[in-house]
Amino acid sequence: MGGFFSPATLEQVRAASDIVDIIGGYIPLKRNGANFVALCPFHREKTPSFNVNPQKQIFHCFGCHKGGDVFAFVKEHENIDFPDAVRRLAERARIPLETENQPGASESRHIKDQLLQIHEQITQRWQAALAAGEGGQLARDYLGRRGVSQEAVQLFRLGCAPDVWDDTVNWAKSKHYELPLVEQAGLILRKEGTDHFYDRFRGRLIFPICDEQGRVVAFSARILAGDEKTAKYVNSPETPIFTKGKVMFGLDKSKRAILDAHRAVICEGQLDLIACFMAGIKNIVAPQGTALTSDHTRILKRYADEVVLCFDSDNAGQNAAVRSLDILLASGLAIRVATVPAPHDPDSFIKEFGGGAFAQLIENARGFFDYYLDRLCALQAADSDRGRSAIVLAMGEALHKTGSEVLRDTYAQKTALRLGVSADAVRQEFKKGTRTKTVESEEAADFAEADQALPEVSMQERWLLRLLLESDEQVEWVAGHLELEWVENEVVREIVARRLQTIDEWTGLAAWLSQLDNPQWTNLITDVLSDKKAAPIEANLKGMARRDGAIKILRDKYIDRRMAALNRQLAAPDLSESAQTDVLSETQRLRQLKKQPLTARSDQ
Repeated sequence: MGGFFSPATLEQVRAASDIVDIIGGYIPLKRNGANFVALCPFHREKTPSFNVNPQKQIFHCFGCHKGGDVFAFVKEHENIDFPDAVRRLAERARIPLETENQPGASESRHIKDQLLQIHEQITQRWQAALAAGEGGQLARDYLGRRGVSQEAVQLFRLGCAPDVWDDTVNWAKSKHYELPLVEQAGLILRKEGTDHFYDRFRGRLIFPICDEQGRVVAFSARILAGDEKTAKYVNSPETPIFTKGKVMFGLDKSKRAILDAHRAVICEGQLDLIACFMAGIKNIVAPQGTALTSDHTRILKRYADEVVLCFDSDNAGQNAAVRSLDILLASGLAIRVATVPAPHDPDSFIKEFGGGAFAQLIENARGFFDYYLDRLCALQAADSDRGRSAIVLAMGEALHKTGSEVLRDTYAQKTALRLGVSADAVRQEFKKGTRTKTVESEEAADFAEADQALPEVSMQERWLLRLLLESDEQVEWVAGHLELEWVENEVVREIVARRLQTIDEWTGLAAWLSQLDNPQWTNLITDVLSDKKAAPIEANLKGMARRDGAIKILRDKYIDRRMAALNRQLAAPDLSESAQTDVLSETQRLRQLKKQPLTARSDQ
């Protein structure tokens, strides 16, 4: 996993990234003896089961069983791949990264760095254009009419693109950027069939779009003047540094507030978000030019337990709220809906009634299904047979997606009361939807549950793992006395084999964990090493008794399994006389071996 970077680079980044400091920047840690504990950021819990060990530089959750080193935490918490986790920590520590030679890797990183640089520089240029000069007057007037303060303009780095065709083209040339690279950044377009370029953003108010680290990766630009045929907004295309389904406007500024509130408010547009943020509702984000995606919800899940949808009061906004259900349910986020009274959007509501009133509207947001029942009754004729059937069908389909019998029963009663029919009749209609549940979905749920479970591991196998990973000087002894086939659990056997292969190349536990490609291995290792009930290995190594004893038990258990298998062979009716003699001979050898003390493999 770490092969993309040189071992020296990884070790330098790791050494500069104390796991307590890093994790403490994401979640509040409390000291508990020599370790630190917290509520796990990867699953819901009320009692802390998340453990951080500063000595071993690992973390482990005893609830969901996730564990690993500092790279694994950032990778999991930020929902990014390993190389990006390394880069993020390196940037935090101001360490320049050197990668091993891989085809295209260095070039790809160089291009991304150039694109980020171009975006930052053009942002500054457009900020300056908005701040002064005749070209920015139209944009300044527009922001004044919308009540956007100077503080907000500076905080969100708003800008203005001059209303000419070649301003960005000429700027890029003056900076000695290759125009095809600036085209790749999405800032200019090539005239079809020619080598001539022109600006994508012209005469527009510019909203820089930032990634979670606050780096400008794209732009959204609002028209300030033009005819009705001109698009109201022009957005950056997808580029090597920008995927619109993975970026949310404002998250770089709101993630701390979302984490503190355990709740994210989702609105539709940039101006709505800016108005909310400046009014004190800072736990807010806006999808960037697209509907909510599974990537959006996975990102939000890292920070929040609940989302409050606050879309515009028109049909388009309310339909968008309904369409978000499937994606949000799949993420495990609780869902509520705040309905802004027509004809307002969040921005106009705050301007008329104030931030306090909007905060109360968010606080009083209803559960999704209460909102959905109201909307269905508003859209359908609830006093007609056809309308009632449509309402029950839609509610049943939506509730079925939750997989919750409690919610189905609760809203069967509420729907029945609303429609003036019996609750039993609604329950029967709801149940019709449950019969379509597929075997595949059941298997997928079973797999997801099994994926988080740790394998059953004997006490001796757990002790063996601790011996190999906590006591470097014992590894060579184990290699000379242990037969891998004695280890019954396949996962443990593979981990032990990997550890014994690295006797001469061992650089430490945290570095070794980074090289493991299997999360199940990492989770098991951190579970074993974080076991609060286990005494330190040193306390169990008085003389050789504990070490010899544990591995001898593994050997003897293996012998018992082999003898049981041989006895089953003897019971076979078609076993030949010669085969029977061989089995009896092997059984006798194993009985004698079990009586002997543990010796080095070469002596057996």
